[in-house]
Amino acid sequence: TRNCGTNLKSVMDDRFMNRISRPLQGRSYVVYMGSPPSGGGGVKLAEMMRAAHLEMLASIVPQEQRWLTHSYHHAFEGFAAELTEEEALALSAHERVVSVFRDPVLLLHTTRSWDFLDMQSGFRPDGGAPQASGDVIIGVIDTGIWPESPSFNDDGMGDVPSRWRGLCMQGPSFKKSSCNKKLIGARYYGDQLGLVAPNASLARVALSTGSPRDDVGHGTHCASTAAGAIVEGANYYGLAWGAAKGGAPAARVASYKVCTEDENGCSGSALLKAIDDAVSDGVDVISISIGKTATDTVPDLLTDPVALGAFHAHQRGVLVVCSAGNDGPDPSTVVNSAPWILTVAASTIDRAFHSSIVLGNRKVFKGAAINFSNQSLDGERYPLVFGAQAATRRAPASECSNCYPGSLRKRKVAGKILVCIGTDSRITRRIKMLVAEDSGARGLVLIDHKAMEAPIDTASFPFSQVGTDAGAQILRYINSTKNPTAAILPTKDVKLFKPAPVVASFSAPSSPRCRP
Repeated sequence: TRNCGTNLKSVMDDRFMNRISRPLQGRSYVVYMGSPPSGGGGVKLAEMMRAAHLEMLASIVPQEQRWLTHSYHHAFEGFAAELTEEEALALSAHERVVSVFRDPVLLLHTTRSWDFLDMQSGFRPDGGAPQASGDVIIGVIDTGIWPESPSFNDDGMGDVPSRWRGLCMQGPSFKKSSCNKKLIGARYYGDQLGLVAPNASLARVALSTGSPRDDVGHGTHCASTAAGAIVEGANYYGLAWGAAKGGAPAARVASYKVCTEDENGCSGSALLKAIDDAVSDGVDVISISIGKTATDTVPDLLTDPVALGAFHAHQRGVLVVCSAGNDGPDPSTVVNSAPWILTVAASTIDRAFHSSIVLGNRKVFKGAAINFSNQSLDGERYPLVFGAQAATRRAPASECSNCYPGSLRKRKVAGKILVCIGTDSRITRRIKMLVAEDSGARGLVLIDHKAMEAPIDTASFPFSQVGTDAGAQILRYINSTKNPTAAILPTKDVKLFKPAPVVASFSAPSSPRCRP
């Protein structure tokens, strides 16, 4: 039997293969083969391992279909390839193979924080970067990076650490000059296929659309949170004025893009390749805000790309920090919980964004939102209507109360402030807002205690979210008078908000069942 603690496995994503002009016979799989052989690294060893992987495929897969999409050979050994179910089963019986599994699609887990935590990150009062963290390299595996952000300005930074061996890959709207002494590396794995044919060189086959650039924003956000430089006067249209900075603002950043902006999400096999490369490149810390879908079963670590890659990174002295997931408050939904991972929950800070709701009876309720409403305390009040009161003839009460698309009569909503409940998670806050706007509403009040710590931005459309207690009082007011009215005030940011910190309601709680 093999020691699972010294082995890794990875999966492969067939969405990349769809762009290659060859018949597709199967799906993307990862073949995990454990720790790599000793004997150093370099191109020679990589060529030997790739040749061995192709030879292994040759015993199972016809030559014309023998392609590797990724070959892992730095921190662990394995490869990703297009396989049928029968071929995957045959490979799993090979004496050198630890496990074979389908390439999963992983999910993304979507400034004042460090001041609140009283964590000045080692910066001198004059804003200069200390030497203590200047040599730390943080690898961020996510959606890429937007290099023009001031968070990645390298003013005052010293030379790049000599141990750095990574790349700054080019692509559309991303040149080598996009990297600097702060953003020292950038790789991408989504639109650039790591296809390896029997006679191919180690060089990857790059498609014209591939780029390390972040078209989503999530990766840039995560990188700046971890290591963003100090940016004075940061604000959002006048809200939250202050200095934005990361937890280690003097640290270097290396970006690894494994997620795309489309429905294909984040490839597990690409994430494994990014971890393999990051360890070889010389990073000290790997940050991953990506994970598998939460389940109520004990996770299989030999089919979890994050757990496998993190294990071998840990063996090489690289700390892997992962998000716990955003499927709370449902119990036992935490992901990325392998014991060699530093798993981090989401918490609140002492700053809140309040948008007050003023009723016609002068009662005021503090809601959570980011909006720039033109309504005011002493200005015009607008009629209030609950979704259930504006239902179409055949709409179930549960749908119109949740403001389902098509469940409301527009003439009963137009010119009024619409009130919806949030008991159906399929109808997101953004969908409810679009329903309200499409119906001609003058604003939207959402009754939902979940995710109030993460208010959405609705621009100039008046929106505010309240908890169930305040919502019950608003509904009682609507039912108590013939002409209920209200106004939704523009957002104000509130500091020193209490209680804080607390675990955010959306943060995935609880540990999975114990493993032997």
